[in-house]
Amino acid sequence: MQRDRVRAPELPQNYSWLNSDRPLSLKALRGRVVILDFWTYCCINCLHVLPDLKYLEQKYKDCLTVIGVHSAKFDHEKQVENVRQAILRYDIEHPILLDQDFNVWQQYAVRAWPTLMVIDPTGYVVGSVSGEGHRQALDQLIEQMIQEHRQKGTVNFEQLSLVLEKERSPLTTPLAFPGKVLADETSDTLFIADSGHHRLVVTRLDGAVKHTIGTGTAGLQDGSFTDAQFASPQGMAWDAETQILYVADTENHAIRQVNFRQQTVRTLAGTGEQSRNIRPHAGMALNTALNSPWDLVKLSNHLFIVMAGSHQIWQMNLESGIVSTYAGTGAESCVDGLVNDAVFAQPSGITTDGQELYVADSESSSIRAIALAEMPKVRTVCGSGELFGFGDVNGQGTEARLQHCLGVECGTDGQLWIADTYNHKIKQVNLKTGFCRTVLGSGVAGLRDGGAISERYPQGVATQFSEPSGLSLAGNFLYIADPNNHTIRRVALDTLTVSTLSFAGLCAPNICFPN
Repeated sequence: MQRDRVRAPELPQNYSWLNSDRPLSLKALRGRVVILDFWTYCCINCLHVLPDLKYLEQKYKDCLTVIGVHSAKFDHEKQVENVRQAILRYDIEHPILLDQDFNVWQQYAVRAWPTLMVIDPTGYVVGSVSGEGHRQALDQLIEQMIQEHRQKGTVNFEQLSLVLEKERSPLTTPLAFPGKVLADETSDTLFIADSGHHRLVVTRLDGAVKHTIGTGTAGLQDGSFTDAQFASPQGMAWDAETQILYVADTENHAIRQVNFRQQTVRTLAGTGEQSRNIRPHAGMALNTALNSPWDLVKLSNHLFIVMAGSHQIWQMNLESGIVSTYAGTGAESCVDGLVNDAVFAQPSGITTDGQELYVADSESSSIRAIALAEMPKVRTVCGSGELFGFGDVNGQGTEARLQHCLGVECGTDGQLWIADTYNHKIKQVNLKTGFCRTVLGSGVAGLRDGGAISERYPQGVATQFSEPSGLSLAGNFLYIADPNNHTIRRVALDTLTVSTLSFAGLCAPNICFPN
């Protein structure tokens, strides 16, 4: 940890604040240790820091104040309501300052997300650290400062009273921030990762509820459908022959196996702890730590896993029980080439046509492809291929622009469907021509059913989504996980008409249980 001692610049009082009923000033917080967390909510490394901050907030709740300084990477993340939704999604309980035009970032000479600035009870910056995995160092520094300032009589042991966003708008919807969806036409089944409720919801394709799996409380617990626990589950893969569902249990850093014949859940891979090893490696599944697995696809006896936290694609041999890095060096960028040399940037969605794997590479706002060949290579299908090359442009290959795409699904007609998440759109790319175009969505966050872009609706205003992130095809329908609307949407492919599914009898875990 870098150690400094300079007067901390005061926080702006005329900017937007969330999780607080008033702007906070460092002057008013004198006597308390303050941590400024410079973050942006798209960033997986920033999300990894949140549990450490929560731990420290609980341990030192009488004398520590954490303030998140949200310095947005993407244009979409600059909007107050979108940050509010991220606060609710990730259960953030400390005040958040929306840093306009990186002004606070520049005053504190920050260079990377995430960066933590530690301010002592007299208002001086005494330490800073970038990246993740620094809980122990922060804990030791805070303990040292409290002892020092207790002796001086300069510690304020009063718990700070806050008005949280979740108290203003309690979430009581049947689904909460569903991250991914998986549809199977043969069994008439829809699998929903009810990420915000830490459970799986299983329905018929028309929305009739079959099962809820998990207690609804975050945890890592194997057992029956009613006793098992997940933590923000995301992508899934279905094996119809064995009646087994594989689940990327993201915040548990694990792969779970749901057996529908036995109605049980067990952990298949991961230790429950986040891996700090980004170098390509392999090991027995239950002895190898994983790093925020976000989506899955099954091919033959292998699971391919997008490991968002280490910017890699992994594979698991289901016969041998060995997990290993398949593609990506562990660096964060967008570099094509052989899988051992290729570089990804927070991959968050995966699908396949049997010839190639297609990856939604969210932080490069690109769709990447990995040829399933003897010498597998990575190529960029569409999007700029640059960490800061994003936008909303229809076009050919790297001329097209996406914004933090999280979902991808392979069609049967040589088309890829894309959840262009921060543009609130559903797009299509032709795999032969490389041309990417908008199919659904006005580009403005909202919840509106209707039709596709047409002469009547030249700007696509007939339909609206809010950060769509998961896609799955079944028969003549495309199913869309629409997280900020807490819904699943369904598109009739013959008419490109969007409707919102309803789930009779489904309730939030803390409200009631389905019959």
